[in-house]
Amino acid sequence: MRLVGADDVTAAERRITGRVVRTPLLPCPELGDALRLDLWVKAENLQRTGSFKARGALNALLALVEREGPPAGLTAFSAGNHAMAVAWAGQVFGLPTVVCMPPHAVPTKIAAVRRYGGEVVLTDDLLGTCEALAAERGFYLLPPFDDPDVIAGQATVGREILADGPAPELVVVPVGGGGLISGVAAAVRAAAPTARIVGVEPVTANAVGHALRTGEAHLPVRPRSMADGLAAPFAGRHTLAHVRELVDDVVEVSEEAIGASWWELLDATKLLVEPAAAVGLAALRAGLVEVTPGARTVLVLSGGNTSPAALTALG
Repeated sequence: MRLVGADDVTAAERRITGRVVRTPLLPCPELGDALRLDLWVKAENLQRTGSFKARGALNALLALVEREGPPAGLTAFSAGNHAMAVAWAGQVFGLPTVVCMPPHAVPTKIAAVRRYGGEVVLTDDLLGTCEALAAERGFYLLPPFDDPDVIAGQATVGREILADGPAPELVVVPVGGGGLISGVAAAVRAAAPTARIVGVEPVTANAVGHALRTGEAHLPVRPRSMADGLAAPFAGRHTLAHVRELVDDVVEVSEEAIGASWWELLDATKLLVEPAAAVGLAALRAGLVEVTPGARTVLVLSGGNTSPAALTALG
């Protein structure tokens, strides 16, 4: 299988530049001093729709238009962040969208999809329902992660990290279905081959780690985590190929570690981030990631879509 390459990422940059936010890479000395690292955070919580997902969804749509012309509409399945990104992309281009979301999806994420003009279908059978709706309406099913154009869009996160300072020695990335880490790794590995790239999953939503260990793409039980943005039910063949080839390690963190690190990250950065963004810090705090003191380290903060109820629970 061909991996996403430099030309794919450059094409994605051309398509989405000016349409998405070029998010900042911010120093985080408070956490860095505690961890004995030169620590930086890539603030994708400031992205359109509040997460990195806008990059991949928009690039995939624009690439589709280049190849085939505009689709009749868009369908997608997601617990929230990809759903919002697809609804936003559809709104930008005047396309109808219908998004399948689980019944337990965060209410504020469901409301956000509707604000972007997306129709929401709540279902436990995300993929099956989405495929049926795509066939019924003649809409294009825009995948959440397992697609080369989606991965190339997410790779622009890595390109921006490289452009905003010296090459990092360590990049720590939240992992759900694997689209973000696949893209970041594709971009960073090409320019900084000695950088270590580590993915982090919740132990209760570990589709990529499970697939790497067992060869089984689908989790045997429904994933559940406070880091709901990482609760992918399966890992894709494209993302697994990228992770196997380009990523140094994928580690898993507990719900307790995520909760403690979420508040610490909120407090130290003064950024509104969701629990999924805190898994990297949780892994560093738990000693699960091999580090070199003083190493230039980037934590990718994947998104900032949380709810008042979740924030209240922190208290």
